[in-house]
Amino acid sequence: MFAGILILLTILFLIGNLFYFFTNKTFKKAGYDSVLFYNLFFVLLGLTLGFAFLYYLLSFQETVLVINDPTEDPAEPTFLNFLYFSGVTILSVGYGDLVPVGSARFFALMQAALGFLLPTIIFLKALNNSEEDDE
Repeated sequence: MFAGILILLTILFLIGNLFYFFTNKTFKKAGYDSVLFYNLFFVLLGLTLGFAFLYYLLSFQETVLVINDPTEDPAEPTFLNFLYFSGVTILSVGYGDLVPVGSARFFALMQAALGFLLPTIIFLKALNNSEEDDE
């Protein structure tokens, strides 16, 4: 029961982080903008930590990660392993050394999509802002 409440709070934190990202209107300049860069950095950092915590909480209920070898033994459920997996997932498709199983597969898919889409959205916003400034 307690783990379920923490999982819900973590998901709400992740949603709040994304809401902040899409409603923050502090960046207006074209080209490199340190505010835009830091905004993306801290959102990605927050998502990485939030998803790592989510995987950690899920591990109380089920196996979350297995080692990608013929035995497919469960990975040690430490926060550092989940932080590593979360960082690799949001910054790339993953190395393949740890594989999500169970409900973690859905969350890993969502995290990978966010890691791909958020920098793309930032690029498109910056491009749009530079086109508006040229007019």
